[in-house]
Amino acid sequence: MHDLVIRNGQLVDGTGAPARLADVAIDGGVISAVGEVGPGIEEIDAVGAIVTPGFVDIHTHYDGQVIWDPEVTPSSWHGVTTVVMGNCGVGFAPVRPDRHEFLISVMEGVEDIPGAALSEGVTFNWETFPEYLDAIDSLPHAIDIGTQMPHSALRVYVMGDRGRDHDEVASEDEIAEMRRLTEEALTAGALGFTTSRTINHRDREGNQIPTLTSAPDELWGISEALADHEACHMEIVSDFRDLDAEFSIFEGMTAAAGSRLSVLLTQDDRAPELWREVLDRINSARANGQDIIAQIAARPVTLLLGLQTSMHPFITCPTYRRELADLDLEERLQRMSDTRMRELLIQEHADRTRGMSGMIAQSFHKMFPLGDPPDYEPSPEMSVASQAQQLGIEPVELVYDLLLSNGGRELLLFPLANFSEGNHDALREMNLADGTLPGLSDGGAHCGVICDASFPTYMLTHWVRDRDRGDRLPLEYVVQRQSRDTARQVGLEDRGTLEPGMVADVNVIDLDRLTLHAPEMTFDLPAQGRRLVQKATGYVATIKSGEIIFREGESTGRRPGQLLRGPRRS
Repeated sequence: MHDLVIRNGQLVDGTGAPARLADVAIDGGVISAVGEVGPGIEEIDAVGAIVTPGFVDIHTHYDGQVIWDPEVTPSSWHGVTTVVMGNCGVGFAPVRPDRHEFLISVMEGVEDIPGAALSEGVTFNWETFPEYLDAIDSLPHAIDIGTQMPHSALRVYVMGDRGRDHDEVASEDEIAEMRRLTEEALTAGALGFTTSRTINHRDREGNQIPTLTSAPDELWGISEALADHEACHMEIVSDFRDLDAEFSIFEGMTAAAGSRLSVLLTQDDRAPELWREVLDRINSARANGQDIIAQIAARPVTLLLGLQTSMHPFITCPTYRRELADLDLEERLQRMSDTRMRELLIQEHADRTRGMSGMIAQSFHKMFPLGDPPDYEPSPEMSVASQAQQLGIEPVELVYDLLLSNGGRELLLFPLANFSEGNHDALREMNLADGTLPGLSDGGAHCGVICDASFPTYMLTHWVRDRDRGDRLPLEYVVQRQSRDTARQVGLEDRGTLEPGMVADVNVIDLDRLTLHAPEMTFDLPAQGRRLVQKATGYVATIKSGEIIFREGESTGRRPGQLLRGPRRS
């Protein structure tokens, strides 16, 4: 008798092979047979469902959350059985005892995770990176967790306050120490090293992150630590302001490390063709033997505007900030329902034109009602500007009324990136291009304004089944990309396909009824911190290492997940 059998499902095995009818047998946490198999002690009837590998999300920010959340939500709600954190050069180790608040400030500013939640929830019962891994390893989790050495924490640990000064250059001794500590982290089980070179990453006080101007010699020196660790991964965030200079750094890092490097890639409205130039450079580097790929998103990088989120068109109005911002939702809704308050805020809104918040406040052509189920590829006529014109009112009036609807919980979609042409055609091109992989979900991060940990579900619902404004993507391709391919990128060769000998991470999904629900604001972080979460229905079962951790979206309470210490061979 097998431990567990998944019977009569449509097998989409992660290799890219055509879907086929087959059973899957699991024994000892490993897939033992695929095809026609004997009885199991426990069986799942998968008739009418697809059976896929568990998804591997290589770009998350659960670095603090794994301390208090054994289920690692919302990623685990979307068929993800392995997450990789420590991205964008931010994290919580190594850290000196007097630097806890600084790392919290960086994480809060860069990743929009409430500082109060981090202060209460992150125990900091560690100093070194190996000690941080031990702390994670001591806690139960439903899914597997991999992590990477974050450059910001490393730099400040070695250089002190000089590490935050962008005029300071690390000395040879400091670079050597950073390399030694990275080697120590890799030996203890880190999957790689990450850094950031974007001006958009700032701490809570608005200061640019420590790594922004790190010299090439520093990055190359740290990268050398990976040379003796096979299949390690590096990740970097860049603005691509000077392609020649940036690619010189990227290629120097891969040459020094002998490892894979991923860079984050989106379409920017200010330079909507730049992503193609970057991808051309990536593929040129790949042709020359440099293992560089671009991490891309499943949908537009979407700001969610609402009375409960961190941003909406009236949030910088003086009266709103002075009289309404600190009220609870019900009180705020009552005050904003008053005709005089409505008139005052609409009048003040006209002056909100400066900075990003001003740009967003006035861009009615890029604001859309999100809906439930949410529509992330809305047509132009669905914009607030178009709907207001049809109604014969000003867009700001419509926005105001929309924000007050649904008990003040309505959300508006504002695509910040990947939507320059008003559709997903560029995203489809990215997804089909050589040199790209799914990433950028930012699970655990951007709690107040972005909710993208649902990317794996969206790939199945929108790209495989529902898209009606352009071509779709094949099911087998989508599954392969977010299971086998992402796993291989970070050196995890023991998962990502449904083949004998592989870790038994499996999803049973009723694709016909798979539904991605609208995001909602919850207050379930430590210190009652808020976060946007998004749920799905249609996951019949999610299995981690042979144990069912979710049935029909409900947790079973099982915790078979573990800390992944280093790359894994099949």
